Amino acid sequence: MENAGLVVAIDGVSGSGKSSTSRGVASRLGLAYLDTGAMFRAMTWWLLRADVDVQDAAAVAARCGEPEIVSGTDPAAPTITVDGRDVGVEIRSAEVNAAVSPVSAVPEVRARLLALQRAVIADATTGGGGIVVEGRDIGSVVAPDAQVKVYLTADPAARADRRAAEEGAGSAVDAAAVEAVRASLLARDEIDSSRATAPLTMAEGAVHVDTTSSSLEEVVDRIADLAGAR
Repeated sequence: MENAGLVVAIDGVSGSGKSSTSRGVASRLGLAYLDTGAMFRAMTWWLLRADVDVQDAAAVAARCGEPEIVSGTDPAAPTITVDGRDVGVEIRSAEVNAAVSPVSAVPEVRARLLALQRAVIADATTGGGGIVVEGRDIGSVVAPDAQVKVYLTADPAARADRRAAEEGAGSAVDAAAVEAVRASLLARDEIDSSRATAPLTMAEGAVHVDTTSSSLEEVVDRIADLAGAR
């Protein structure tokens, strides 16, 4: 198979188009897809429901081994379940948005989910398959041997516009809402870039792609071309 064993690692800042791009590339190349960010969100959602103080790293570490988190890898319809419950909608809530960065900074959480992520990658690449994996530390930590590594960025204003539009689900979005989203995105980038364990960074050998002025189709085309030229 042309893409047998192929791993495409797509990292980048929030709002840069990672999810849409990753799913597009996976569909284009006939690969599986893994959203590692959804796994951290699922863990955060479970901790909040379990009344764990997400600002207490020790408390988070003590409980993070409990939930069963399963990621579906169909790029056309990716799923995320916690203890058998589909939480695809719940993990996008404002409450989870506000809590995911401190949870993601806990080393025990990252170790637990790293093992799950690598298991999904191994399963997808066994028997001639391949996978597109998106996140914040894929090329640097999760899959450092990935054949294709990409780091997506975009102008903060463009990122805020995109994320605000997503969260508004088609309704009118005012300037104040966009500014609030921009501040939130930059704050999360700062937290994720400065954490001690697996910080957000461009992996060695990654190709930097600025999506500010590019359409989704153009970005997918570029990454598909990188995969073809590997």
